[in-house]
Amino acid sequence: MRLSLKWLIPLFILSVAAPPLLFSQETLPRFTAVDPTAGKVGTLITVTGENIGTNIVAKVYFTDGQNDIEVLATDHTSTSLKVKIPDRAKVGVRYKLMILTRGKDPKLIEQPVRVEVQE
Repeated sequence: MRLSLKWLIPLFILSVAAPPLLFSQETLPRFTAVDPTAGKVGTLITVTGENIGTNIVAKVYFTDGQNDIEVLATDHTSTSLKVKIPDRAKVGVRYKLMILTRGKDPKLIEQPVRVEVQE
């Protein structure tokens, strides 16, 4: 009887504690759309997505893959934010949007949406 209780209690504790540790995933932010998809410098762009609140997203950038331009996010909620096409953006370039996450291990994550700068 002692031997079975000796193993039963740790197995029970492990069965309760292990699933959250094994199956939890980090909530990653994701942009799903921009509107409009093109505009002149100064155009206000509405970005929609998932998990993009101020508690997760620290900064937003326009990037061409080599140069990153930080932009100010306004009207920031968990599902949308607004940015302006920055003055330093080059006409004719299709910029990807990129975010810097908050937390102990901040990450730069390029998003699957683009904005083209027009004249």
